[in-house]
Amino acid sequence: MSKLVPPHGKERKLKPLLLEGEARKAEMEKAKTLKKVPMTSREASDLVMLGIGAFTPLDGFMGYDEWKRVCGEYKMADGTFWPIPITLSADKDLADSLGPNEEVALWDVENDQILGTMKVTEKYTIDKEHECKSVFWTTDAAGHPGVAKVMAQKEFNLAGPVKVLSESFYPEVFKDTYQTPGQARKIFDEKGWSRVAAFQTRNPMHRSHEYLCKIAVEVMDGVYIHQLLGKLKAGDIPADVRKKAIDALVDNYFVKDTIAVGGYPAEMRYAGPREALLHAVFRQNCGCSHLIVGRDHAGVGDYYGPFDAQRIFDEIPQDALVTKPLKIDWTFWCFKCDGMASMRTCPHGKADRLILSGTMVRKTLSEGGELDPHFSRPEVLEILKQYYASLEEKVEIKLHGAATGDAPAKK
Repeated sequence: MSKLVPPHGKERKLKPLLLEGEARKAEMEKAKTLKKVPMTSREASDLVMLGIGAFTPLDGFMGYDEWKRVCGEYKMADGTFWPIPITLSADKDLADSLGPNEEVALWDVENDQILGTMKVTEKYTIDKEHECKSVFWTTDAAGHPGVAKVMAQKEFNLAGPVKVLSESFYPEVFKDTYQTPGQARKIFDEKGWSRVAAFQTRNPMHRSHEYLCKIAVEVMDGVYIHQLLGKLKAGDIPADVRKKAIDALVDNYFVKDTIAVGGYPAEMRYAGPREALLHAVFRQNCGCSHLIVGRDHAGVGDYYGPFDAQRIFDEIPQDALVTKPLKIDWTFWCFKCDGMASMRTCPHGKADRLILSGTMVRKTLSEGGELDPHFSRPEVLEILKQYYASLEEKVEIKLHGAATGDAPAKK
């Protein structure tokens, strides 16, 4: 019998909504006859998360009362804890054309693929600014990418239970990384793990990330490096490059069988503290007993304090989640300590510390600069340097082509 934490929700079992076999085939044929609801990349990735059971216990996109309660109370309609609304939007003409309980096909526009069907039980409008204030703590659409996406949503939301027909491109494109919660649980069970700490990342891992994971390895059975495979904001390093860098780090600097590496299909919301709670929810569904929460978890810009994502776990009811935060202080390289340290272990001053951040790594390498070797392991830095060099080469080729007439110049 598994010793892992139970999935989230009152039933304490995974609730994948992905159809299989003949049921899937029949639903795909039916979907061809239905009106199509176009989905944004965020909505499409949320549908895949519903399909694989990562958003257990949800059965579809939320209605108005549930949207309102999640925004204000962190609760679903039945009182189950839930930190961020999971919704689907549609324009007025489409919403007006739908009758009560009409079934629709859910269309991933970017990939031109029908990913599921939904019975539309409700259509409603929302106060988008209220959602942004609740979830993102700001309404700054110009500066916050998550706010921008909510404010760009169409006029109506559609709600109802879904049937998921596809995991989109994730299993094929990320076949060595992509995992469902069920697959993650199987891996942990086979390793004999019960205390598992998830490490959330959308970036290649620098020395501070490595240090966080090694602290967790000391007190857990294992660490699950769980990387985001969905869409990121402009300037973030793509998933295939990140995976290569993480694999190099794990292969060279971690003890075998203390680490498992996986990926999940969600899109970043950059919601800081509230997104940290969502990360804990679906890591619980994956079987993780803890979520590593360090500095500026899921943040962007200066919208959140460096440890707001830790504090929010103290503000929710103790029984809201089985998965608990593993809180770790600000970490850095200390030249006097001659190693990685944290604010709790290092007595030295700012002048002796090298503060490590993914933002600094991206900025320095993208501008052709040289990083201090203590920022990350040499194998990781080499992969990142090659990536940024390839971007520069593409720009040079494009500019050269435009100048010589080999490629069309931009108008």
